[in-house]
Amino acid sequence: MIEISNLEKVFNENMAVDISLLTINKGEVVGLIGNNGAGKTTTFRLMLDLLQANSGYVLINGTDVSKNEEWKLYTGSFIDSNFLIDFFTPDEYFTFIGKLYKLNNREIKERLVKYEKFMNGEILNQKKYIRNFSSGNKQKIGIIGAMFINPEILILDEPFNFLDPSSQIEMKHLLQWLNTQFGTTIIISSHNLNYIHDVSSRILLLEKGVIIKDVDNKNTENISDIFQYFNK
Repeated sequence: MIEISNLEKVFNENMAVDISLLTINKGEVVGLIGNNGAGKTTTFRLMLDLLQANSGYVLINGTDVSKNEEWKLYTGSFIDSNFLIDFFTPDEYFTFIGKLYKLNNREIKERLVKYEKFMNGEILNQKKYIRNFSSGNKQKIGIIGAMFINPEILILDEPFNFLDPSSQIEMKHLLQWLNTQFGTTIIISSHNLNYIHDVSSRILLLEKGVIIKDVDNKNTENISDIFQYFNK
């Protein structure tokens, strides 16, 4: 479903991403981990054609993301608050997103029901602009906007950031539900190794833009190595 080949991104002569080959299969839940500056966000931005690579390419369903926009019709993503339209209310934002994906008002309302617990009564019908919400609720709005379209592919950068413990747990349940219910291919990054371990079928460890470990999450020995890497 997703193929990355010879992908390189350089900033000021520093190699930020250097991935020779990576294939992500349909239905996988891939956790992308690494210390600050490892290249996680840059990798996501290249995958979403938000940055131009110095070399190489990203294919989604055989389509080069830099040459065709068809993949956007079935891909949901949230990187940071810059993805939001902050002069909309959350209700307006979800309606806007829903209409882009050909959902009518009834469908939008029905799909948002699944996220009521996650919203905790603090998102819808608040009559205030997104820019006036807390960082945690902005994070929720962006995540919901990426998820409620039931995408074939979901890319989330640090989705557990800014969330309180209850919301982090619900976030984990929503990711598992989306993958089970719709077979969504999910790629997430996080500094929370426990949540990555809980939700992922596969874990990629980045160091200076290079994938140094690619492990099956079912292999206890491999996961132990991942945790040990951060205890050095």
